Amino acid sequence: MQPLRIWLVGHGTVGQWLTRALDAHADRLAGRYGAAFTVTGIASAHDGFVYAEDGLDLALVRELTAAGGSLAELPGVQHWPAAIDGLRATEADVLVEVTQSPAGDGEPGITHLREALGRGIPAVTSNKWPVALYGVELAELARRNQVSFRAESTVMSGTPVLSTLTAGLAGAVPLGVRGLLNATANAILTRMTDGTSYPDALAEAQAAGLAERDPGADVDGPDTVAKLMILSALVFGRQVPAEQVSCRGITGVTRDDLDRAAATGARIKHVATLEFSGRDGTGEVTARVQPEVVGRDDPLAAVDGTTNAVRVRADPVGYVTVTGPGAGPELAGQGVLSDLIAVASTTR
Repeated sequence: MQPLRIWLVGHGTVGQWLTRALDAHADRLAGRYGAAFTVTGIASAHDGFVYAEDGLDLALVRELTAAGGSLAELPGVQHWPAAIDGLRATEADVLVEVTQSPAGDGEPGITHLREALGRGIPAVTSNKWPVALYGVELAELARRNQVSFRAESTVMSGTPVLSTLTAGLAGAVPLGVRGLLNATANAILTRMTDGTSYPDALAEAQAAGLAERDPGADVDGPDTVAKLMILSALVFGRQVPAEQVSCRGITGVTRDDLDRAAATGARIKHVATLEFSGRDGTGEVTARVQPEVVGRDDPLAAVDGTTNAVRVRADPVGYVTVTGPGAGPELAGQGVLSDLIAVASTTR
């Protein structure tokens, strides 16, 4: 079979997990899915973009990276200082964009994605903010050029939410969505419900690698806002600006709040809600992220720890709830791998 040539832009934890998985599971991917891949280009912020037309030696890439060397030292590669220059000068069958572009403008990820899709090259990404800010544009660019654009890992990591709510519910009319979209916030609130103080619960999350040294993106809500914007763009086809999403984090949740909720059998959860006054993403939008008292009969009440959940309301099926793990580089990598396999099947 002819391997799909991959540009891999982003060589951090997710990118390195993916190269290991492609190497380790090559036989299984070929046998079960009829999919074969070769990585012809890799870019990182530190090393720029390297390219080998016949494919890079991934074992050598891992060895060099572990030793702290530069990818530009790989034998026989072409090298460009910036990823976008390498993309514009070379060819591939699919772009995998796994950098972490900031909330302000989604750069440089959005430029990488536009470059690929604009040339009729499928794109797979785990990069949240380019999709949050420009998801409708990217989906339309992919449709116009008749290629795939997939972003499964941007919401709930490797749990198949976007594919379930789009391909899985194809033909149904989405009416609204509600969920728990941040594993760190949910884990902290779960520990606080068990009696742990906020500072101790946060310290536990940081020690476990769930929360960064600066945990603001998780505990103050911007990460959840991005995921809600992605759901709006890719499930409802409606681009919702960040400033239109009402947001309140979990730092203001007190012991008294938790005790009052527990007295009625309820829980406090960091809930993301997206609703439209019309059908299928039309009309006035209500978009919010905030701590809410969730009753015992609500499916979200029992979702604890790092587990996340999305509950969509669609016509004619009613309510569909997708629950699963929501964090971890191996889960994000799995989401990217799943998207790659889907691209391979459509490309064939």
